[in-house]
Amino acid sequence: MTYDADSLPSRDALLDTSGLYCPEPIMLMHNQVRDMAPGEILEVVATDPATTRDVPKFCQFLGHELLAQHTAGDVYRYFICLAG
Repeated sequence: MTYDADSLPSRDALLDTSGLYCPEPIMLMHNQVRDMAPGEILEVVATDPATTRDVPKFCQFLGHELLAQHTAGDVYRYFICLAG
């Protein structure tokens, strides 16, 4: 799904992985979701283009829902609803 910047979902937590490269963003996402409750929304900000592949696979593998992703220049934003 792609949204414009004005229609992105609200979030319960923000994880900024800017400047980090694979596998660090995904490792930090694993740590962050452990501290969150099912149904909460995590926003992930990244600059690694590999996240366009890795974040959807992370969601699919763990059963989380990728609500939205947005790209502005070299910044990637993902909104993930955590599975129960």
